[in-house]
Amino acid sequence: MMVLRRSQLLLFIGTVISISNAIVPVSTNDNGISQVSKRAARYTGGSLYPRTTLTRDLRTLNGIWNFRKSPPNPLYGYLNGWQEQDLSRTGTVIPMPVPSSYNDVGTDVALRDHLGVVWYDRRFYVPRWWAESKQRVWLRFGSVQYNTKVFVNSKEVISHEIGHLPFEVEITDYVSYNCSNLLTVVVDNTLTRNTIPQENGYDFFNYAGIHRPVYIYSTPQVYIEDIITQTDVQGYTGLVTYNITYKGTTEDVGCLVEIFDMNDTKVGALQACTGLIDIANANLWWPYLMHTNPGYLYTLKVTLIGSDGELIDTYSEKIGIRVINWTKTALYMNNQPLYLRGFGMHEDSDFRGKGWDPVLWVRNFNLIKWVGANAFRTSHYPYAEEIYQLADEQGIMIIDECPSVNANFYTEELLAKHKQSLTEMIRRDRNHPSVIMWSVANEPQACGTDKMCHIYYSKIVKHVKDMDLSRAVTFALSDPKDVIGEHMDIISFNRYNGWYADVGSISQIASKVYNESFNWHHKYNKPVLMSEYGADTIPGMHTLPEYVFSEEYQVALISEHFKAFDKMRQAGFFIGEFIWNFADFATKQGTLHFVDSSVQIS
Repeated sequence: MMVLRRSQLLLFIGTVISISNAIVPVSTNDNGISQVSKRAARYTGGSLYPRTTLTRDLRTLNGIWNFRKSPPNPLYGYLNGWQEQDLSRTGTVIPMPVPSSYNDVGTDVALRDHLGVVWYDRRFYVPRWWAESKQRVWLRFGSVQYNTKVFVNSKEVISHEIGHLPFEVEITDYVSYNCSNLLTVVVDNTLTRNTIPQENGYDFFNYAGIHRPVYIYSTPQVYIEDIITQTDVQGYTGLVTYNITYKGTTEDVGCLVEIFDMNDTKVGALQACTGLIDIANANLWWPYLMHTNPGYLYTLKVTLIGSDGELIDTYSEKIGIRVINWTKTALYMNNQPLYLRGFGMHEDSDFRGKGWDPVLWVRNFNLIKWVGANAFRTSHYPYAEEIYQLADEQGIMIIDECPSVNANFYTEELLAKHKQSLTEMIRRDRNHPSVIMWSVANEPQACGTDKMCHIYYSKIVKHVKDMDLSRAVTFALSDPKDVIGEHMDIISFNRYNGWYADVGSISQIASKVYNESFNWHHKYNKPVLMSEYGADTIPGMHTLPEYVFSEEYQVALISEHFKAFDKMRQAGFFIGEFIWNFADFATKQGTLHFVDSSVQIS
C-alpha cells in the first residue's frame, strides 16, 4: 500500500506552488493597494466559494430576472443592441427565476425544447461603502449552461463556455455606485462535436440557463486568490499541507494560517503562505457508517497581514483530515478498506430542471443515508458546490465526474476543452474531503487500436495527475473490448444485464457480472467497481411473476447483482457498486424510457 509520508508532503509543497502558478499566474501589472483607476477585467475560475468575512462582503443576485428567447439568428440580439439597454425596452420579456433551467418553467413546448440563444437581464446596486473603502468588485456565476457572454452596463466583461462550473470576473471599473447597474447574460446551449459534452451521445435532457447562484462580492485591493490543502495521517497525528496564493501587490505579504476544531478551539497555526501543520490526536474525516462521528470538519482560517501588521484580507473554509490510498486490489481511507455503496445521479428536479435546489438536496442526502448508501457519482458533470459542502458534512463520498459523455470524435480542440473542464473542476473541488476520485469521462468510444484515442486519454489522465496525485483517476467504461483501462487507477464499468442486454432475463446476471468484473481485474490488475447497473420501474406497477417495468422485476434484477457483488468482495478485488439511477431524471422525448414527471428515489 502506498502511503504519503512527511518527506513526500514536504515535496508536495513545492509541487503545489508550481501547479497554482501554472493555472493562474500572479499578476505583475497591478500597481498595488492604492491602485483604483482603470484596470482590465480579471478572470479566475472562481475556485474559492464566495463568503462574507471581516474583509469581504457578499450580495446575491438570485431572484426573478427578465428573459427572452432569441430569434433563430443568434446574432439578432447583438445587432439590435439588446445588451445596451434593458430587455424590456426592446420587446416582450417574461419573468425567469435564477437559479433554474428555463425549460420547464413555462408551458410553451418551443421554450422547453429550445436549442440556441436566450437573453437574461436585471439591474443591481453596488454599495457605496465598497467604493469608499476601495474594495474590488467581483461578479460570480455558479454555473451557466453552456456558452455564455456577460455584459455589465453594455460592456462585455467575460465569456465562458463550459457548463456546470463557476466563473467570475472583476467588474470594479464597469460599475456605478450612484445608480443601478445593468447586467445582461447571453446563453447558448448549442453543442457540437468539439464541445464538452459533445452534441450526440449523452442520454439526458439538455437543460439550459443560469443554473446556480449569482453573486457580487467585494475583496480588498490585496486579496487571497486561492487556497490549496492536502492532508495525511501518521498515527494519531493529522498533517495539513497548504499553499496560499494572493494577488494585488508585488510587495511581501504575510500569511497567518490557523486551524480550529468543531468546538472553535485552535489546534494548529503557522505564519507562512506555504507550510505543514501537525494536529495532534486529530479527529479524522470518516464516511457515513464507517465511524460514530462521520464527516468531521476543521475550519482553516487564512489571514493576510501587511508589513506593519495590519489585517489585509481573511477567508475561512472547512477541511477534513483523511488520506486515500489504493493498491492493485483495494481502495483505502485512513488505512481502512473502503467499499462504496451508492448511486449514479442527476441534478434534475421538478420545474427547476438542473437549477440548484437546497430543499431537494437536503432531502436527497437524507434518502441516501436512509437507504444505507455512502457514496454517489456526479454523473455526468460536476454538481453544485453546495452539494459537495453537504457531502463533506454528512460523510458521503463522491466520485467527481467532468462533463465528457460518450465522446466519439477526438480533436486537439476537444482535448483543450476537456482539459479545461478538468482544470476548473479540480481547482473548485480539490479541498473537499468527500471527493475521493476523479472521473474523467463516461462511456467514451472504445479505443481498440485507435492510436489517437489512446494518446487523447493518456494526455487527459496526465493532466489530472499533474494537478492532484492524492486521488485515484477513473472513467466509466461500457465496451468489454475497451483497452484504455491501462490509463486508470480504478476500473469502473457500466453494464445493464437484464435490461439493455437480455431484457427480461435475470437468471444469468450474477455469473455475467462476476465474469466481466473478474476479466477487467485480470486484464489490468487494478481494483474494479460497477459504476452503473439497474432497470427502469413504473412506481406502483406490480406483477407476479416479475415482469419488466414492475417493482418486482427491479427487485429481482438488483438481487441477482448482489449475489455477484458478494462473491467478488470475497475474491478481494471488487470495491463498489452504484445503482442507476437514484431518482427519475429528464431525457429527450422517445420510446426508450418511461416518463414520470415526479422526482423520486428509484
